[in-house]
Amino acid sequence: FGSRQSAGRLFVPHPDSSAMDMSKIDLKGVNTDVFGDANPFGDPMWYHAFNNPGYYNDTHKKLRKIMRDFVEDEIMAECHDLDEKQEVPVDLIRKVGDTGLLPMLCGRPWPKDLVGECKLGFEPDYFHELVLIDEFARCGSGGILWGVAGGLAIGLPPVVKWATPEVKKRVVPDVAAGKKIICLAITEPTAGSDVGQIKTTAVKNGDHYVVNGEKKWITNGVVADYFTVAVRTGSQEDGMKGVSMMLLERTMPGLSTRKMKCSGAWSSGTAYVTFEDVKVPLANLIGKENQGFKMIMANFNHERFVLCAMTNRFSRVCLEEALKFANKRKTFGKLLVQHDVIRWKLAEMARLVESTHAWLESVAYQMNTMTPMEATLKLGGITALLKVQCTKTFEYCAREAAQIFGGLSYTRGGQGEKVERLCREVRAMAIPGGSEEVMLDLGVRQQKKLGEMAKMYGDMLLPKGAPEGNL
Repeated sequence: FGSRQSAGRLFVPHPDSSAMDMSKIDLKGVNTDVFGDANPFGDPMWYHAFNNPGYYNDTHKKLRKIMRDFVEDEIMAECHDLDEKQEVPVDLIRKVGDTGLLPMLCGRPWPKDLVGECKLGFEPDYFHELVLIDEFARCGSGGILWGVAGGLAIGLPPVVKWATPEVKKRVVPDVAAGKKIICLAITEPTAGSDVGQIKTTAVKNGDHYVVNGEKKWITNGVVADYFTVAVRTGSQEDGMKGVSMMLLERTMPGLSTRKMKCSGAWSSGTAYVTFEDVKVPLANLIGKENQGFKMIMANFNHERFVLCAMTNRFSRVCLEEALKFANKRKTFGKLLVQHDVIRWKLAEMARLVESTHAWLESVAYQMNTMTPMEATLKLGGITALLKVQCTKTFEYCAREAAQIFGGLSYTRGGQGEKVERLCREVRAMAIPGGSEEVMLDLGVRQQKKLGEMAKMYGDMLLPKGAPEGNL
C-alpha cells in the first residue's frame, strides 16, 4: 500500500518495493480496515486489513481503541522512567482502575454483583481480555504490566469464585477499582511448580488459624493489601490433599514483606513474604479446607492464559522494534533490511509470533465456549504447552532483535530500550506459572489422560458386538 499514515504514525515501506498507484486498483469488496501503526507484523492480522476470523466484533474494536489510547497517553512516554524507579506504579494502578476495566482480568463471568455492570455496556468475553492484555503489553515492560495487573489477574479470581460473601464484598470492589492491591502467594523457597510440597502451615485455633511460613517471588507482594495464600492445613504427608487457600491481610500482625532484587520486571514489586504466628479468621478461608489444590489448578489455566497473552505481545514488540530499526540503520552501504540474513531473522520471528497468536486465539475460543468444568478438564495440558510455545518464541525473538540492534540492545534507554528490557524479562515469563520443563511434561500427561477417558467413554457407548470405531 506504500506509505500509510495511521494513528499519527508513519509506516515506511521496504526500500526495494515499488509504489503502487492505488487509484488504478479496484478495491470494491477488499478489506481496507487498518488499525494502528500498520507496521508489518506489528499487530495481529485482523488489525491489518485481513478478514476478521469471527472472534471479534465492534465491542472488541471499541476496547482496542480505548486501550491503545490509554497506553499511548499514559504509559509509553513514561515506561522507561517508571521501570528505572523499580517501584510498583501505584498511581498508574489507580488510573487503570478508573477506566473500570480491571475486573476483565478475572476471567468470566463479569462479577457484576460485586462491581456493577461493565462500564463499556456489554458482557466481556475472553477475547476482550485477550485484547486488553495484548494492547497493554505493547508498552514492552513486564515490570509495568505485572506491577499494574499481575497480582490482580492471578490473586483476585480465587476470591471472586470461592471466598465467602462477606470477604468478597469487602475485598473485590476496592481491588477491582485499583484502590487496593492483591497478590497470589503460592511459591516458597523450596516449593515452586511442585505445589503439593508447600510447607507454610495454617493450624486451627478456636475462631482463627495461626499461619507460619514463607513465600518467595510474590508479584506485587511489596505493596499488596491482600494476599491469596496457599497453606498446609493437613500433614506434610498429605501432599496436595492437605492444601488450603485463604486470604491474609497486610494489617494482620506477623505478616511482613521485603523487596527482592530480580534480573527483570523491576516494577512488579516482587517480594519475599514471611508469616510469623499470623492470626487469620476462619471466615478468611477460601473454599473448603484441604480443597485448595483443586482451586490452584483451576486458577492456573487462567493465569497461564494471561501469561501467554502478554508474552506473545512482548515477542511481537521485539519483532516490530527490530523491523523498524532495520529500515533505518545502514551497514556496508545499505539498510539492514536489505541484507538477506536480517530478513531471514525477521521472517523467522514473524513465523513464530503469528502462529503462536493463532493458537492463543484458538484457546481463547475454547475458554469462551466450554463450561468451567469442561475447560478445567480439557485445557490444562493445552494451556501448559501454549505457555511453553509463547516463552520459547519470546526467548528467540528477544535474542534475534538484540542481534539486529547490536550494542543498542545492551544499553538501558535510547533506541534499544524495549529490546534491552525485554531481554532481561524472558525468564520472568518462562519460569512463573510453571517452568517450561514442567509444562511440557504436564501437557503430555494431561492429553494422555484425556485420550484414555475418551476411549473409556467410547467403549461405554459402543453397542455390544459392534466393531470398534462404529459409534
